[in-house]
Amino acid sequence: MSKHAAPRPRHATLDTPRKALRGALLLGGLAAAATTVVVVGGVVSGVAAGPDGDAAVAAASLDVPEVRSAPVVRREAPVSRSDRREAADPQKAAALAAAAQTQVQALSKTVDAAKGDPKAIASALLADYGWSASQFGCLDSLWTRESHWNPLAHNSSSGAHGIPQALPGSKMASVGADWATNPVTQIKWGLGYIQSRYGSPCSAWAHSQARGWY
Repeated sequence: MSKHAAPRPRHATLDTPRKALRGALLLGGLAAAATTVVVVGGVVSGVAAGPDGDAAVAAASLDVPEVRSAPVVRREAPVSRSDRREAADPQKAAALAAAAQTQVQALSKTVDAAKGDPKAIASALLADYGWSASQFGCLDSLWTRESHWNPLAHNSSSGAHGIPQALPGSKMASVGADWATNPVTQIKWGLGYIQSRYGSPCSAWAHSQARGWY
């Protein structure tokens, strides 16, 4: 060998095993890093560390079902069985409507009667106390003598007041607070008084003829 030949590297025999070992370690690290998974948009991707230490997404990926949120269930307001029954019972609904209409008509009738003729009011109310129209003649005679059907008639000496000449007039407050002026209130009280004390207008008139009062 020439004395000028290139010198043989001192560690040439050791470089090859070290390179092989380094390559094996590098491959092993990549294999281990590939076991790390990242879920991105519902896709599982392998992640491996590159030579410079940064993370890189592996080319291979696995598709997995996308996780979806549970649907929102809207619940309606509870309906009771009685509500369903009434809604499904047209006859009951019609009966309730008819009852309400009757109440309205009765109220209107009372209001209208208060503005009408007291005799007509009394005649219309006789049936409510179980009397026939034949009793009206006796009632007319009785209250014509007492007050001439004047709701404002007042006896200053006795305190009797109104169409039936209630004594005292404040007794009629049991029927209504407007007893001093409302003929309907006075007539209802007077008919109730006759019913409880004499049984009928004709009996009350007979007593008035015999005694001069009732």
